[in-house]
Amino acid sequence: MLGSSDYPNASEWSGLPNMSSEDLDQVMEMDGEERYDYFLSQVAEEREIWILVNSESRFLKIASDDGDVEYLPVWPASAFASEYASGGDELTPRSISLPDFFRKWVPGLTKDGLDVGVFPGLDKTVWITEPEELKRDLQDVMSAF
Repeated sequence: MLGSSDYPNASEWSGLPNMSSEDLDQVMEMDGEERYDYFLSQVAEEREIWILVNSESRFLKIASDDGDVEYLPVWPASAFASEYASGGDELTPRSISLPDFFRKWVPGLTKDGLDVGVFPGLDKTVWITEPEELKRDLQDVMSAF
């Protein structure tokens, strides 16, 4: 399911250029909570969040099987988003700067009733949180830098 293109435009970047495929695999095999912590530390350092968009710049939105929860999946780097999208519907990673995410996306997602699915794994497990909670967690991690 693809969401509205009303959200601010995002730019592309290669992401984690020095990470080997073994390192990528190791991170992808972490459980949901470990990936959440990894996401927080990487995003706090890089100041970017990654989403997937289609050729019309509409972002990927996922609904739970029962339809109770809809969320925007996000990743800490382009490489992880690309890996998740491989073999999919021609989705492309796009970056959102952290200031834009805080200022524009968090209020927009909250208004639209969308949660955030932080760093979905290849096994489709994901840590789902409210946008404001993710913002607070990121701010807490950044204040420790």
